[in-house]
Amino acid sequence: WLVIDRKVYDVSKFSKRHPGGSRVISHYAGQDATDAFVAFHNDKSLVKKYLKSLLIGELAPDQPSFESNKKKSLLEDFRELRCIIEKMGLLRPNYTFFFLIFLHLLVLDAASWLVVWYFGISLVPFLVGIAFFTIAQIQMGWFQHDLGHCSVFRKPKWNRLLQIVVINLLKGLPASWWNHLHNQHHAKPNCFRKDPDLNMHPLLFSLGKTLSVEVSVGTAGEAKISKTESYRVRVSGLRLARYDVFSFFSLEKRRRSSCLTITSISISSVS
Repeated sequence: WLVIDRKVYDVSKFSKRHPGGSRVISHYAGQDATDAFVAFHNDKSLVKKYLKSLLIGELAPDQPSFESNKKKSLLEDFRELRCIIEKMGLLRPNYTFFFLIFLHLLVLDAASWLVVWYFGISLVPFLVGIAFFTIAQIQMGWFQHDLGHCSVFRKPKWNRLLQIVVINLLKGLPASWWNHLHNQHHAKPNCFRKDPDLNMHPLLFSLGKTLSVEVSVGTAGEAKISKTESYRVRVSGLRLARYDVFSFFSLEKRRRSSCLTITSISISSVS
């Protein structure tokens, strides 16, 4: 189960059918997922229709409606800031901007091949083609990133369709793979064993001495637990048993080599 807006939902079976993947939901098992729910779902009225059948109760009055690892004052300020930004329209997409981005990356990609085809594979045309192709690939990566976040079009299906064109056809990577990993990254950023961006090969890469860690029940013996919190859930007027949730503790800084990170991501995409 997890908590959204002080309501408790049993998502054990639904997690397997969740469009964003089961791992995103499992990362919030036994925790408050309100802010993650708001961030990931644009059409909340549609999603809440599916939540009705999953509702099993609500939090007891003395239980906080936020993750135990976060400060209430900072969380309230963040929610207020998000509402202000939405009302100002700063999150509304600029279609002209995204059209020009898509157009220029197509031009660069086509130019990279045309230079080599027309001028041959001598050193200068080859380097110019490489430059065009590299810039195009980088821009494609960031453009499909915005599409993966459903930030370009209002309807998710159009974002998904164009994302498939960009990352599947133009970059040669599966959109489903990228979305599966990136959703987890934003659900639990910088949390070891939950953020895929930190899942480096243990024999080839290192994370440094300090990083953010979140301890789950399954790995409680592998890391230090700073604090144990418990939620009390009220279902149909009855108070259920206590559920233990190991809280998140963040160490000061996270160090890693950007070069090694890029290599690690390349390896994970192949495997």
